[in-house]
Amino acid sequence: MVLNKDTAKKTAELLLQINAIKLNPENPFTWASGWKSPIYCDNRILLSYPVIRNYIREAMAKQVELLYGKPDIIAGVATGAIGIGALVADVLGLPFIYVRPEPKSHGRRNQIEGKLEANRSVVVIEDLISTGKSSLNAVDALHSEGAKVKGMLAIFTYGFQVADQNFKDKKVTLHTLSDYEYLMEQALETKYINEEQMNTLLDWRKNPAEWRQ
Repeated sequence: MVLNKDTAKKTAELLLQINAIKLNPENPFTWASGWKSPIYCDNRILLSYPVIRNYIREAMAKQVELLYGKPDIIAGVATGAIGIGALVADVLGLPFIYVRPEPKSHGRRNQIEGKLEANRSVVVIEDLISTGKSSLNAVDALHSEGAKVKGMLAIFTYGFQVADQNFKDKKVTLHTLSDYEYLMEQALETKYINEEQMNTLLDWRKNPAEWRQ
């Protein structure tokens, strides 16, 4: 759920400005899930742009406090949200940890890196939500270590129904700075895409698991 319309529009505008959004309907991307997609969103690139990353970190820090108060710890989901999560924690003056997809196969075999004591309140930071499975895997890992997860804040979501259901099933609150609808609106307005591309993207969005170009 998007909290602030102005922030949602500005975030979409900035992602398009730095080419974080890649469009290739003729030669679709293949996601880890196996889905074919005419769009790929790489939010990690924003870390290379100081002004933009500062806007995102300030917006996320503000929304963390508005939504959840001040938690004990900020957790980033590896690897995409380690950078922005650490920046948000810095703004809020809070400890930072990050969660791997699975425990390391060597050394201390940690899945969670950083100091996490039981019963600490945690807000999870993500860069992107698709199906939500990897994000919720991080929440499960935090719960297993006794953390109290207050919710999750991400930069962007595709807004898939399967993701909404996954978060609902896990009883995890999700908010995002921006989403697919705001992105499409801004992309068309700035002529980043044309009407034909817009129709392709909207068609894909209806049933991404079965979409074929």
